[in-house]
Amino acid sequence: MKDLTRGSIVSHILVMAPPIVVGMITIMICQLVDLYFVAGLGDAAVAGVAAAGNAGFLVNALMQVLGVGSVALIAHAVGRKDRGDANLVFNQSVVLSVLCGLFTLAVGALLSRPYMRSVATDPATIEAGTTYLLWFMPALALQFIIQVMGSALRATGIVRPSMLVQAVAVIINIALAPVLIAGWGTGHALGVAGAGLASSIAVLIGVLMLFAYFRKLERYVGFDPAQWRPRLRQWARILNVGLPAGGEFALIFAWMGVIYYVLRDFGPAAQAGFGIGTRVLGLIQMPALAVALAAGPIAGQNYGAGNGRRVQETFVKAVSIGTVVMIVFTLAAQWKPGLLLDGFSNDRETMAVAGGFLHFVSMNLVAQGVIFTCNSMFQGLGNTRPVLLSSVVRLFTYAVPVIWLSRQPGFRIEHVWYLSIATTTLQAGLSLWLLRREFSKRLVPPPRDVAPERVGLEPVG
Repeated sequence: MKDLTRGSIVSHILVMAPPIVVGMITIMICQLVDLYFVAGLGDAAVAGVAAAGNAGFLVNALMQVLGVGSVALIAHAVGRKDRGDANLVFNQSVVLSVLCGLFTLAVGALLSRPYMRSVATDPATIEAGTTYLLWFMPALALQFIIQVMGSALRATGIVRPSMLVQAVAVIINIALAPVLIAGWGTGHALGVAGAGLASSIAVLIGVLMLFAYFRKLERYVGFDPAQWRPRLRQWARILNVGLPAGGEFALIFAWMGVIYYVLRDFGPAAQAGFGIGTRVLGLIQMPALAVALAAGPIAGQNYGAGNGRRVQETFVKAVSIGTVVMIVFTLAAQWKPGLLLDGFSNDRETMAVAGGFLHFVSMNLVAQGVIFTCNSMFQGLGNTRPVLLSSVVRLFTYAVPVIWLSRQPGFRIEHVWYLSIATTTLQAGLSLWLLRREFSKRLVPPPRDVAPERVGLEPVG
């Protein structure tokens, strides 16, 4: 366990962020490698896998419920020096992760094809997406337990073990991708099914590795079967913090679904180009997101310890670092967007859509970095309802105009990107206002007889 209530906040962020970003980038690279080999199967396969991958946002919503709830409550407990509560939250989160994983498998088996029919019209795209989802569902189900274990470690200030496990799992996935997708060395190409199977095998190995780490090396929180009996009060604590954050990811799923809906009249190449562009954009967002994720546990531990001034300082330092990072990547994307997209498709129309998307939407990067940091601070404070509110506003102000425009004569694909820029900027401003209001409610000036560094209220939950 690392005490984040003392020492330099910038130092804590800079130590924690690199392992986080390495872990996230390796996962994103894995997805891009899948797309690279799937691209050889044609535009319908790329569009199907990309559209199916959007369903991952919905499953990520459930993962965020557990991950955010675990990080916030365990970090608060660490700040209070309450190891017993930290372990209870962790073990109850483990129970919930198993239940969520089983639920994901059941729903995926039933709804994969209906989902693909709702976002695509081309039969080949629907078939490719459905096949990929069915083989990818075990990976999504296993991600729940990985999310809980990784969140518990991050709440205690430990991030490297999760990064190393993710990196090894991704290397395995990358090694399996050409073998299972294209049939390298075996002569038995499984196509899009191989992409899903490679991910599922790699995630299973990752679960086993992280479980071994907890059993052998982790000392602050750990598996305790005596605490696995369902305790509804603890579930309520976790869900109270996690559900709004999960709702935000569900809204991202809906937002992506709206884009796929309005793009479907432009054909599979447009959907494929959007899928490639979003993954590359996600890759260049990773460093700023890692800074924000590092700030969450720092804010959480200090809030639990009553150090309100350090909570505010954490926000200022994190948003400053994130803004600098996003400016650098904005300039890179504006200068040579095509350079970031080379090799993902040989189809000119697909790459033109991907390049146009990256050129326009990269102008969102600074605003998106502010949103990342605000969201992480809300998680550290243990109140994620404002996160959900800002996401609802963004979805409503985006979906209604873009669907209306898509039915008008002269509708162009650029209109989709312009609206994205406007609504992301709106969400960033709203998030800043909501965070300022949250600070004024939860962090109070210290009494005259209290040391200046101890400023704050007792954490909720």
